[in-house]
Amino acid sequence: MTDLAPPLGRRLRWTFTDGLTLVGRELGRLRQAPGEIVAALIFPAVMVVLFGYVFGSAIQVPDGGDYREYLMPGLFAMVTFSAWLGVMTRMAADASRGVMDRFRSMPMARLAVPFGQTGADLLTGLMMLAVMVSTGLLVGWQPHRGLVPTAQAFLLMVVLRYALSWVGVYVGLAVKNDQIADAMVPLGLPFTMLSNAFVPTDGMPGWLRFLADWNPVSALSAASRELFGNPGAPSGDVAWPLEHPVVMVLLWSAGLLVIFVPLSLRAYMRRGR
Repeated sequence: MTDLAPPLGRRLRWTFTDGLTLVGRELGRLRQAPGEIVAALIFPAVMVVLFGYVFGSAIQVPDGGDYREYLMPGLFAMVTFSAWLGVMTRMAADASRGVMDRFRSMPMARLAVPFGQTGADLLTGLMMLAVMVSTGLLVGWQPHRGLVPTAQAFLLMVVLRYALSWVGVYVGLAVKNDQIADAMVPLGLPFTMLSNAFVPTDGMPGWLRFLADWNPVSALSAASRELFGNPGAPSGDVAWPLEHPVVMVLLWSAGLLVIFVPLSLRAYMRRGR
């Protein structure tokens, strides 16, 4: 009996091509909702002003230094962490409104849908990051260690954001409808706040500091401060994730991809049965 299944290379090429098509679909959807784009781009700038000027005067940076320079890496980490929330709501909305069922009726690679969603989130995340960088430069933040460490810091953000977007794919498929997904969005803020993104963890109670030190947001914030040369880099007796923040971000990224890419693909294929 002849095996009519296309070779692996061709299937991967179809998945990649169809995924790019769905990336374009997501970007086109955003163009039809300019208010959503404006809100997504204004939010980072508002956070810089709110935390940098309203709260900044009351917070002391370890070893001195300007609080806004301490803050910006934390805000970069916060925007990075938001990846899973946006992907979660879009996946849940498409699933509950029958969009995925229509995709399955079309001659396209099924796995292109989650790959398209994560790819589109990466592009929109880069736009948000660009706005925040521009705002940070306007309020006095800047990297001090040169081009290569600066590029490495932003690359870490891109890698972790992509890994987190797969968490959003899985959770969006698991919650089954967009109302539940929307209700879960506010839960992202406490997770971000429980970190060193806005304040040092030294003054926290022991159990709370442990959670904050092992938070991926803390690892990314500490790694960015180290690579940018901004104040607040950990020193002295600190937890292992903050002593080796770059390694920790890579470990978090690899772990999330290893766990949630297979889970997401299996959950998506099961919805079609």
